[in-house]
Amino acid sequence: MKKKSRLAVVGLILTAIVLAWGSRAALAAEGSYAFVDVAKVVEEYQKTKDNDNSFQALGKQKEDERQILVKEVKQMKDELALLADDAKAKKQEGIDEKVRTLQDFDQVTQRDLTQQRNKILKEIFQDIDDTVQRYGERKAVDFIFNERVLVYHNPKFDVTQDILTELNSNYSKKK
Repeated sequence: MKKKSRLAVVGLILTAIVLAWGSRAALAAEGSYAFVDVAKVVEEYQKTKDNDNSFQALGKQKEDERQILVKEVKQMKDELALLADDAKAKKQEGIDEKVRTLQDFDQVTQRDLTQQRNKILKEIFQDIDDTVQRYGERKAVDFIFNERVLVYHNPKFDVTQDILTELNSNYSKKK
């Protein structure tokens, strides 16, 4: 008797799930859909390109500064070989200090560059989110998906270029 009761309860639950899923599917069929290739938008967004160029220039500047420190350490090591034994200890202390300075420079530079990059990426993703939100509201789109999570999509629902055009237009107006 208990087995029949459990089977009946399971049957009712499954029926409720199927009905609920069918209702959702019917509602979803009435909605409008679109998808965005967010990776493409990030890559082709002019703000991303501008910041990448700035980061490359900053990275080159920091590398040049680092090379000066490395050159100083090498020069001090070369001088160490020429010194008498009694002067070597003092010179070694100077070398050790310069090496610590170089290590500190590397750590600070890496931390600062990472923080700057994260801040810019956060701004870029916020710009994209805001633009997608406005686009969806303006075009009365019920759902806009990220292309990467779709197993299949019909290209006619791709609004990537629309989003990218709007993003770049807004960015150029702000510049």
